[in-house]
Amino acid sequence: MSRPLTLITGASSGIGATYARLLATDHDLVLVARRADWLEDLTQELRDGGAAVEVLPADLATHDGITSVTERLAAGDVRMLVSNAGASGYTPLTDVDAADIDRLLTLNAVAPVRLVRAALPAMLAAGEGTIVTVASLLAFSAGSMEPPPRRTLYVAAKAATLGFTRTLACELAGTPVRVQVLCPGVVATEWNSGAGRAIPWAMSPEDVVSASLTGLRLGETVCVPGLEDQAAALDALLAAETTLLTGGNQPTLAARYTGPRA
Repeated sequence: MSRPLTLITGASSGIGATYARLLATDHDLVLVARRADWLEDLTQELRDGGAAVEVLPADLATHDGITSVTERLAAGDVRMLVSNAGASGYTPLTDVDAADIDRLLTLNAVAPVRLVRAALPAMLAAGEGTIVTVASLLAFSAGSMEPPPRRTLYVAAKAATLGFTRTLACELAGTPVRVQVLCPGVVATEWNSGAGRAIPWAMSPEDVVSASLTGLRLGETVCVPGLEDQAAALDALLAAETTLLTGGNQPTLAARYTGPRA
């Protein structure tokens, strides 16, 4: 039997490399990273284990890099997309250069959408497909960060990815394509200069990816690996969103806006 083909971005280390190792038992792989030499050891390891591995160098913070990956996806043979590449950019907004704003938002928010758009037609035509986009637990954090945040762009991008995937899941309901957004907390990887490795309660990348793959089998659109009662939390989120949408979509002003003006 032929093995399904999975394309993984940000595959050179951490969560991306862990997806590659866990999927390689029954998937062939296209591994995407900024530099091919970063993938040499992993590629050889996976090939020794029996997987066919293609290496695609691309910097997804650039539009040329995105185009090279979307063109590969347009070939139509990829049945699983793991969109994992990202960067933190943990800096107060006033300290971020204009060029870095474009680079960070392109990598963290634009690239995942472009890749999904490129992969979807062939998946729908083939009657099978899986899309996983790695976001972050910080996607839920805009109103609750203490001390004051230094990661405005990162939170904005990951919140966009969360909303994109949840909405896409509704759009694809009734089709054979599964979508998931993975929202881990702190992970013990090389991410953000290895900061997670110094935190005792950081989750291992193996557990994060195992949760994602199990969550796919459970039909989870949102996967929060460390959250015990995820269903209740997401139900509460949906209830709050519904209150805002239905309560706010009115033809008259709320009472607080109709009193005497200061």
